[in-house]
Amino acid sequence: TLSRLFLFFLYQERVIETPKYWHVFPIGLRMDLILFCYILFLPTVLICLFPDAFLKKIRVFFTIYFVLFLTLILFLELATPNFIGQYDTRPNQLFIQYLIYPNEVVQLLYKGYLLSVIATFVLVAVFLYVLIKRRKVLFGIAPATYKSKLVLFPLLAFLLVFGARSSLTSKRPINSSNAIFSTDQLTSCMGLNSFYTVAFALYSMKNEGNCDKIYGKMNPEEAISRVKKYMNVNKNDFIDKEFPLLHNQYSDTLVAKPYNVVIILEESLGAEYVGSLGGLPLTPEFDKLSKEGLLFTNLYSTGTRSVRGIEAVVTGFLPSPSESVVKLSNSQTDFYTVASLLKSKGYDTSFIYGGMDNFDNMGAFFNGNGFDHLIDEEQFDAKKCAFHGTWGWCDEDVMKKANTYFASLKSKPFVSLVFTSSNHEPFEYPEGRIKLYDKQKNTVNNAMKYADYSIGKFFEMAKKEDYYKNTIFIVIADHNTRTYGKHLVPIHKFHIPALIIGPNFPKGEKYTKLCSQIDIQPTFLSKIGMNLKTPMPGRNLFALPETTKGRAIMQFNDINAFRVGNQVIIMQPYKDPLQFRVENDTIFTPVALNKELAKDALVNVITASYLYKERKYNAIGCKKIH
Repeated sequence: TLSRLFLFFLYQERVIETPKYWHVFPIGLRMDLILFCYILFLPTVLICLFPDAFLKKIRVFFTIYFVLFLTLILFLELATPNFIGQYDTRPNQLFIQYLIYPNEVVQLLYKGYLLSVIATFVLVAVFLYVLIKRRKVLFGIAPATYKSKLVLFPLLAFLLVFGARSSLTSKRPINSSNAIFSTDQLTSCMGLNSFYTVAFALYSMKNEGNCDKIYGKMNPEEAISRVKKYMNVNKNDFIDKEFPLLHNQYSDTLVAKPYNVVIILEESLGAEYVGSLGGLPLTPEFDKLSKEGLLFTNLYSTGTRSVRGIEAVVTGFLPSPSESVVKLSNSQTDFYTVASLLKSKGYDTSFIYGGMDNFDNMGAFFNGNGFDHLIDEEQFDAKKCAFHGTWGWCDEDVMKKANTYFASLKSKPFVSLVFTSSNHEPFEYPEGRIKLYDKQKNTVNNAMKYADYSIGKFFEMAKKEDYYKNTIFIVIADHNTRTYGKHLVPIHKFHIPALIIGPNFPKGEKYTKLCSQIDIQPTFLSKIGMNLKTPMPGRNLFALPETTKGRAIMQFNDINAFRVGNQVIIMQPYKDPLQFRVENDTIFTPVALNKELAKDALVNVITASYLYKERKYNAIGCKKIH
């Protein structure tokens, strides 16, 4: 309650915008009681069903048990303000996932949150000392007759089960979805506690792939037919029943030597930081380059993490309620990627990254899915590099490495994913490269300027090489920086830039219709110079009729948004879908639910889950048809 009160005052201006915002406190008390009933059940069983003589022998267990849970509860509440500051929600599955990478996390905490870490350590240490010092008073067991304990046990067990379920009438126990009373997800999550949200995230992992249980049921055949409706592909071009989305992908011009492809995936480059998209004046190089290619002004990322951006841009796969396919077991080999597609056409395939490629399982995924050359920080020559930070070699070093590698391929066609990392907290980069936007050096705005500087350096180098004129370059963000906002899905924080420069692409033009990251690969493949076959559900935006409304699919934690034009369907776990009319990405007006549109929203998660589980999105399908 004290932590909840602190968070309330910390975000007061935002919270009080919600009608009946004070509900966070009674809801919070209810959720806290649920947690404590779960924790108290085992000790209650032991105390009531075993005699005092036995309990004396295991009294150390009670001390360890309660010290452990109380300390975890305190620690997670102390970690909550910084986590909310970064992710706009209480600790959840992301909190668990980052524990897999202790080296990067320790460096990040040391460089960005040192005072918070020290304060947390001191408070937890003092708390532990008091608990252990006072353990006999706090965790001692008062003597009682065995008969009285047995008599009381049924009543106590009933009260604890009732408290844990928090309901006698509902078929389901009360869970985190019952805490939702506001369209501002941060306000709703204040009614939870962080131990509960982390524990619930761990428990929910078993249901990640079971989207019909989480969001609603639909026959896979119907789901796939509805996905096809949005693909803008002639029904005669779907070519294999075994792989239901596999279809002909036509290039508008056929050439004897198809074009190379370079995808520059920019870390956290949100539209709000891009001058040519009406954002801050931090990207003069990108803005200048936009006059040489096609700029997408209304493009939205599918998620809020790099693995989602990789999933969308490299595989074209729909975002699902499970982990990104970059991390899932069924997709570690023979899953469709642009590399597996073009490798079958004789292309050299590479992934170039300044950090360790084992982060987020990228190396294993790429190695099993068509990328023959994985170039990470171990392949860089330190003597020739400018700067090494928490996340690896800086962007300009990555760009130099990429250009050198591409030039070395001579006349061989190639496709490459170049992934940057300098624009990532703690925002480290070499001195003397940019004129600082903020006075303090290591800020997101300055890191954006440096990332842009490195983009400019890459194109400056590439234009001097023979490969440049025969290459399609895609510069696109993986996601925005901190994704937060007062709506269930803060759509404005999913707005990202994309720029395509290459042969046959218009110069200095803008594509203004609403579109998604998953549309980018089908769009640039339409000008690669050869006809292909792919299973991607994204759209070739060049072939999209003017009368067809744009659409975007977004995932924010466990909430999914499906937007068509200015209408958006919001799907939350175990809740009925909601519909809003959206203006300027920030004004959400509730409207009556269009049931057909709601079904079209549901089909994306149903289809993604089905294709993944049944291995129907595999590169084998493309190879077999080829």
